[in-house]
Amino acid sequence: MTDTTPSTSADPGATEGVPAPRRRRADAQRNVDALLEAAKGVFALSGVDAPAKEITDRAGLGVGTLYRHFPQRSDLVAAVLEREIDVCVAAGPTLSAAHEPVEALTKWLYRLTEFVGTKRGLATAIHSGDPKFDDLAGHLLKRLEPVLGELIDAAVATGEIRDDIGPRELVHAVALLCQPVPGEDLAYNQHMVSVLLDGLRRG
Repeated sequence: MTDTTPSTSADPGATEGVPAPRRRRADAQRNVDALLEAAKGVFALSGVDAPAKEITDRAGLGVGTLYRHFPQRSDLVAAVLEREIDVCVAAGPTLSAAHEPVEALTKWLYRLTEFVGTKRGLATAIHSGDPKFDDLAGHLLKRLEPVLGELIDAAVATGEIRDDIGPRELVHAVALLCQPVPGEDLAYNQHMVSVLLDGLRRG
């Protein structure tokens, strides 16, 4: 007897000519990653209000793909911030393992400076009244405080750093020192933060 039962695809969810769901998810994630990386670069150059096409051209994708994943500009800004905060949080233990406490704290604060200093228009966007940003600033601060607190505690324990400043104060200080100054760029922000770091040292 001839077996006429149709053969079963390796992926039950796949049909001829249509990618399997897992493949679609992988492609979608690659597109999201490309858009976020492109947006990060564009925000640094042109600010968070840069044209959508500038972002999609850099990512090598269409504008429709951008709006499918991030219907509102605030969705994209929030996603870029979350991704950057993840990098800052992960950097804390890595720097602590590779450097002495004061150097680890210094390198982490410079990384935070680069993050804040290259997001032109970020403060304006966060305080724009868009409901998407209502809890974002507080959320980001809560993410940063624990890792920075550990770096500060380790540096204070060496006796090289004063012990009368906490993580929230340092984050606020860096944010204020990264406010845009006409005619100046990230190097200016980094110089001002270096002055702050000098003030943290005992003696």
